[in-house]
Amino acid sequence: MNKFSFFISISGLFGLVSCSGNASESAVLPIDTVQTDSAPVLEDDHSYSNVHDVYSKHLHLDLAVDFERKVLSGSVVHTIENVNGVTEMVFDMNDEAIQKITLDDDTAATAYTIGEDDELLGSALTVQIKPETKKVTIYYESDPGSNSLQWLTPQQTAGKKHPYLYTQGQAVLTRTWIPCQDTPLKRITYSAHIKTPANLMAVMSADNPTEKSKDGNYSFDMPQPIPTYLIALAVGDLSFATLGERTGVYTEPVMLSKCVYEFVDVEKMVIAAEELYGEYKWGRYDIIVLPPSFPFGGMENPKLTFATPTIISGDRSLVSLIAHELAHSWSGNLVTNATWDDFWLNEGFTVYIENRIMEKVYGKEYSDMLLSIEYQELENENEDILAGSHPEDTHLKLNLDGRDPDEGMTSIAYVKGALFLKTLEAAAGRDKFDPFLKSYFDLHEFQPVTTEMFVEFLNKNLLEPNNIEFNTDEWIYGEGIPENCVAVESDRFDKVSEKAALITSVNSGAELNVKKTDWSTQEWMHFIRQIPAEADVTKMEMLDNEFNFSTCGNAEIMSEWYLVSIQKGYDKINKPMEDFLVTVGRRKFLQPLYEELAKTESGMALAKKIYTKARPNYHSVSTGTIDEILSWEE
Repeated sequence: MNKFSFFISISGLFGLVSCSGNASESAVLPIDTVQTDSAPVLEDDHSYSNVHDVYSKHLHLDLAVDFERKVLSGSVVHTIENVNGVTEMVFDMNDEAIQKITLDDDTAATAYTIGEDDELLGSALTVQIKPETKKVTIYYESDPGSNSLQWLTPQQTAGKKHPYLYTQGQAVLTRTWIPCQDTPLKRITYSAHIKTPANLMAVMSADNPTEKSKDGNYSFDMPQPIPTYLIALAVGDLSFATLGERTGVYTEPVMLSKCVYEFVDVEKMVIAAEELYGEYKWGRYDIIVLPPSFPFGGMENPKLTFATPTIISGDRSLVSLIAHELAHSWSGNLVTNATWDDFWLNEGFTVYIENRIMEKVYGKEYSDMLLSIEYQELENENEDILAGSHPEDTHLKLNLDGRDPDEGMTSIAYVKGALFLKTLEAAAGRDKFDPFLKSYFDLHEFQPVTTEMFVEFLNKNLLEPNNIEFNTDEWIYGEGIPENCVAVESDRFDKVSEKAALITSVNSGAELNVKKTDWSTQEWMHFIRQIPAEADVTKMEMLDNEFNFSTCGNAEIMSEWYLVSIQKGYDKINKPMEDFLVTVGRRKFLQPLYEELAKTESGMALAKKIYTKARPNYHSVSTGTIDEILSWEE
């Protein structure tokens, strides 16, 4: 693997705020312009590209969507900046078929080589350029098995009439459908022309149409610079509805009214976030609700959040996911982790901001309940990681060299990261912490940041000016959850726990005196997690008869119920669980269920039987995880 080095002056980037929190007269320099012999060397272990010498400033896509062959074909034009006058430019690619490469307006092909293939990182595409070259055009076709592209048959969609395509670029998958310099260290603007079948609509992480074109031609523009993992495309039978002045939702027509009902408060969320952290810098905030194979809850593609349909609960109880993806408009999209070792800078900040948005819109009691659920998940995963082969993965700052960046996408980055910030908030007080965080976003917008940069900024602009002693290194470089972590409590959960404690002493679910509509999704999740250890299969059947957990239709509740049922040997869930696993591709639900099944011989047999049916419906992000759990061989 050919790594690249990048020189960064930490003091140049972060010595910008006085003790009072006001910006000094110094300007914030773009990360690529601050290069000194004494600066530390930063490497991206997950990219071949030589962006320290020459980099892409803008790319333009001209692609046709071919559902029959399952390929995107056309070209990408890179507008480049040759900093050091080199004669080679290195791109990341993964299985694309390169047809030819030209420079500037010349139609003659230039020489290029494709390096050895790596299963994770793909190959280095080295293109011969001239010191004066301004544009590199790559003519290519994606591979039908591209790990970023999910091609769905009509039967796999909600409407059952038309095919569907979507991309998922995080962390290193954009290179599987666009030859590019695929590193978060460099940000680019982009534009695109996408040709689709005439009865379908294309949308991207860019300025979007709201109606289908008559001829299937769509043009897009993303004027704000973004890292390549945020370039995204979806094509399908889509309709659009307005949610507010600058918010809206795309989805299949049969899903539209449900989505509009669910997302009624999205505009309020944008306003709440702006009041906390400053202007929303992306123009519109729209959402596309995808088919159920989407492997994540949501993906923060700028201007257009990609979301799973499993958040459509009918009672608006799962919209914290939208608050999370919206929060990325500041943490992650505006200020981005420089490498995947710094992933917590994206997700820890985002979970913290999500919680603040939810508190502002729905109240502290509700936001406390949400964070309490996440803390329970953190405790469990923290124990699992500490007992595994990489206990160092409980650090916020990771070392993922030679590993899939997806391995860093755990509750450590998300929830431990958020609790680090929440503990800092408690130490400093919101009156100091909120302006500090806002200044962090203001001063470093559209830039990549490392953990060490943030620590220096934290010391100079919050801790030292306010004489705060804080165990920052323990949080960032230490294992597990530090003892000074703020307490995460919920009065509403305490009342739920009291009901759960009665399960073994009643003869029917009705005796618990709880109606299905009495509690939110999160309270029902907590109830299931609190089922007493001594509750047997009979008690599980009693609860299922009363509350219909196995087939209730709420993915969060069903997945929790299936997990506990597997542990207790309640096998009446097997058929509905199979239906669930065959339909839903969200990795958050799949991974714990397959892991639990795999713990016994009979469970492993059931898991493999289900997976044989389900695997064709999953995105590669999910199959990569489940294949390993089940030791799957095609």
